[in-house]
Amino acid sequence: MNLLQAMKQFPTQEACIAHLEKARWGDTPACPLCGSVEVARKQENYRVGRWNCHACKSSFNVLSGTIFSRTKVPLQKWFVATAILVNAKKSVSAHQLARDLELNVKTAWYLAMRIRRAMAQEEYSYFLRGIVEADETYVGGRPRKTNTGKSTGHNRPGRGTDKTPVIGAVERGGRVIADTIEYVDSWTIRKFLLGNIYTDGSTLITDQFPSYRPMKQHIDHLTVDHGVHYVDGMKHTNTIEGFWSLLKRAWLGTHHHYTRKWAVAYVAEAAFKYNMREIPDAFERLLGVAIKAESW
Repeated sequence: MNLLQAMKQFPTQEACIAHLEKARWGDTPACPLCGSVEVARKQENYRVGRWNCHACKSSFNVLSGTIFSRTKVPLQKWFVATAILVNAKKSVSAHQLARDLELNVKTAWYLAMRIRRAMAQEEYSYFLRGIVEADETYVGGRPRKTNTGKSTGHNRPGRGTDKTPVIGAVERGGRVIADTIEYVDSWTIRKFLLGNIYTDGSTLITDQFPSYRPMKQHIDHLTVDHGVHYVDGMKHTNTIEGFWSLLKRAWLGTHHHYTRKWAVAYVAEAAFKYNMREIPDAFERLLGVAIKAESW
């Protein structure tokens, strides 16, 4: 769904709430606090979409416990922001979103980060299988050099830099899963890969970084020696490296800088867009996750 379609389909707060109620509850509204279906719509002229629970005596709405919880921003702007983020191949900055939605920058950033939270929830609902490529990369830093012309530690490329490390795995012809990590060591790599790959019948392909070696105990593991060649028959990591280029284009072309704390959100956004690249209803898929995802 593009921007104009979102504005046309959801012109009012009431239309947005009705859509979210259908996505979250279907035809059976339920209390998010106790799970009871003994609920009734609350009749208030000034608050749309409130419900009463007869079981626990609480009052709630469809936004309770979701990324939209307690928002003061109209849902129409949330929906438009979602459409913008879904369709922006190189992401969108908080400053640009603020201009598009007539919000201050802090509020626009807040909306975008909550939407990225939903993108992260969607990413981890799937196990990779078949031929899976894995690799790690580093994001952050600034394009500066010392007086000697050499990169400083914060800007040095590859392993040994103090940029934010990111690990990823991609199923050939399928989805990618990526996350920021604290350390690039065998224990961290093993935990990530075993937590996201269905190992039975699958084949893992990596470069010859020593920290991947313990994976041979768990999965068929092939390596490619990048010092000799980048492609050796079926052995290559070109697919995951293609995803890294998408991630870094968003950083270089749009964000320019983000902290290690929030890098996970931007990685999740890039993974979501990669996984939804051939899905026509990516907007609806994201709303379906957003209405069930708690905020950061």
